[in-house]
Amino acid sequence: MSEQLSRHDVIGVGFGPSNLALAIALQERKAPLQAVFLEARPSFAWHPDMLLDNSDMQVSFIKDLVTLRNPASPYSFLSYLHAKGRMERFINRKTFYPSRQEFNDYFTWAAMQMQDSCQYDQRVVGVEPVAGAEGCISQLDVISENSKGEQIQRRTSDLVLAVGGKPVVPEVFAGLKDHPAIIHSSAYLSTVKPRLAASDRPLKIAVIGSGQSGAEIFWDLANDPARPQVDFIFRSHALKPADDTPFVNEIFDASFTSFVFDQPREQRRALLAEYANTNYSVVDGDLISQIYGLFYEQDVTGGDAYGLMRGTRVAAAEARGSQVGLSLCPVQGGAGTARTYDLVILATGYQRRVGETLLAGLKGYLEGTETDRSYRIGTVPGFRPQIFLQGYCEDTHGLSDTLLSVLPVRADEIAAGLLAPHCEDPGMLTAAE
Repeated sequence: MSEQLSRHDVIGVGFGPSNLALAIALQERKAPLQAVFLEARPSFAWHPDMLLDNSDMQVSFIKDLVTLRNPASPYSFLSYLHAKGRMERFINRKTFYPSRQEFNDYFTWAAMQMQDSCQYDQRVVGVEPVAGAEGCISQLDVISENSKGEQIQRRTSDLVLAVGGKPVVPEVFAGLKDHPAIIHSSAYLSTVKPRLAASDRPLKIAVIGSGQSGAEIFWDLANDPARPQVDFIFRSHALKPADDTPFVNEIFDASFTSFVFDQPREQRRALLAEYANTNYSVVDGDLISQIYGLFYEQDVTGGDAYGLMRGTRVAAAEARGSQVGLSLCPVQGGAGTARTYDLVILATGYQRRVGETLLAGLKGYLEGTETDRSYRIGTVPGFRPQIFLQGYCEDTHGLSDTLLSVLPVRADEIAAGLLAPHCEDPGMLTAAE
C-alpha cells in the first residue's frame, strides 16, 4: 500500500447518477468541503450494457440531476440540449422521454464538468475506522485499488456510499455462475452481442425474467441480424404492464418519501407490495404490444424461431460443455421439458444489502442497516463519521429510492447533512440561488 495520499471532509464511493447529483449539489451550494468521489470504472458510464438501440427512458427528462432541486441549474437536461444544439429538435419530438442513449450522454456531459470531483479507476476495497482521542472513532480510511493493482489510502470525516446493486443469480444457477454461457443482463451488450456476431450459426438463447430488462433483451435479440433462436421464459402467465398513471406516479414524488418513512414498518411493507407493479416484473405497454405482435406474426408465417414459455420455472440447470441444459417445468405442475442453450441470459434484477457492501467491516459500529430520514445510517456512541447511503433505503424510503425520480432532492438532503457540522444553516438551495 502507498503512503496516505490525502485527507478529505467527504469521500463518495461510486460516481453514477446518485453521487454525480450530490457532487453538483455540493458545488452549487459552494460547500466549504474537501470532497472526492471514487469510481471503479475508467470513465463515467450508466448501465452501459443495457443501452439498447431504440430504448427510451421511463421517467421524464424533468427528473434529471438537478431540476427538482434547482430549475435554474446549468446542469439540467435542458442546459445539455442547449449546449448540444438540439433544443428545438427535441421540442419537435413532442416527448418527455428521451432515448436511454441520450440520457446517458446527458449524464456523461454533466460528469465531464465535474472531473475535478472524481477519481476514476479507483475500486474501493476497504473502509477502516480510525481511532481518535479518548478511544472514539474520529475518521475513516478508505482504501482503493486501480487496474494495475496499486492501492491508495485516503482519510475522510464522512462517507457517502452509492455503489448500485449486486446482480441476482437465482439459486438454481448458483453452481454455474462462472460458466461462460450464463450471463446476467448487466453484462448483455459487451458479452452477448460479440458472441452473436462471431458465431457461424444462429445461437440458441434463453432469456429468463418477465421485467423490463428481460423484455428489452428479448426484443433486441429478435431484431439482431444474427437471427438467434430465442426462448422467453418467465414464471407468470403474462407480461404485465407498468402502472404509470398520474395518481400512481405520485408515489415517486419527493414528498411521498417522507410519507413512507413516517409509517410503521408493516405499513411500509404494505405500500411497497401495493405499488410493486410500478417497478418490478412489469414492462412498458408499447413493448408488450410489439412482443405480442412478433409472436402473432410468427403464428401467421408458421415460424418457430421464438418461444414464449410463460408460466414456466427453471427446475434445474447443468453444464453441457460450452452449453447449458435447463429442466423447465410448468409453474402449476405437469410434465416438464429439457432444453439445451448456447446462452442463458438472466434478467433477474439486483439486490441491495448493506451487510454485503464495503460497510461489512464496520458492522460492529453500525446500529442495524436502516438509515434515518436523511439517509444517514445509525452508529454507536463514540463513532463520529457520518455515513450516508444512496440506493439502499427502499424498505424505509419507498420505491423511488433505487430510481432516478428523487436524485436531486435526495442529493440536497445529504448535502445538508454533510454541511450541518460546518455551518449554522445548511438549508436547501432554492432556484433563485
